[in-house]
Amino acid sequence: MSNGSNESGKLSYSAPALTKGLEVLELLAEADTSMTMKAIADGLGRSKNEIFRMLVALQERGYIDRDPETDAFSLTDRLFKLGLHTPTTQDLMSAAMPELSAIAMESQQSPHLVVVNHGLTVVTAAVPGGEDMSFTLKLGYGRLATDSTSGQVILAFQSAATAKRIVDECQGRSSTPIDRKALDKELAAIRGRGYELHDSRDFVGITDICCPIIGADGNAIASIIIAYVNRHTRESRHAATLSVLQAACDRISSRLSPRLRSSKEMTARG
Repeated sequence: MSNGSNESGKLSYSAPALTKGLEVLELLAEADTSMTMKAIADGLGRSKNEIFRMLVALQERGYIDRDPETDAFSLTDRLFKLGLHTPTTQDLMSAAMPELSAIAMESQQSPHLVVVNHGLTVVTAAVPGGEDMSFTLKLGYGRLATDSTSGQVILAFQSAATAKRIVDECQGRSSTPIDRKALDKELAAIRGRGYELHDSRDFVGITDICCPIIGADGNAIASIIIAYVNRHTRESRHAATLSVLQAACDRISSRLSPRLRSSKEMTARG
């Protein structure tokens, strides 16, 4: 490790091995597919000899995985699981998990807790609902926030600057231009309703029902989406399920936001 002074006069320290490891993780995180050692080396502007030991070390620690057939590397969910231990995420998880269980029990459907990270939605928790079957997405599953119900609900309840940053991140990951005017119209409609409810864009027979979780700053920090399984032999309970979900999200938001909780208490007393 070496140290010296940068242009601002502050001491700077370098840890070449750590830097290489972080570069590999960041490159794989931004890649759409797994990458061979050569592709990683080329992407970082380094030689294969420089990164060989780093790939071995990261694989041994469980941060990356190698496909034995293609020799290509990809990220595992280890970083995702570590991220769940940050204080902010822990607060969200602690407040949300009991409510997810209650939603699943009352609605007999599967609720999913979703956040947005670098333009992608990430399923951070899910509780199966239904006595005989359930539709549950895998933890870590994600897609462009601009192209998903849960992501759009989170986007609808952001400041203009934050929403623009997230959309810019989505555009950086998208192979086609995002129609920002059409998106703004969709987000305004969601914001006006306070929720989203429509047929799934991906699965036949599934209805997306989604509400935001509002943080202390008044912006959405997450959303809960129910992948409602529609049955031929049962009457739809979309409205009742939405009511259950809205109440749960309101309770979670109140626990996370003292300002919101105080406002609701004053309204109740009034």
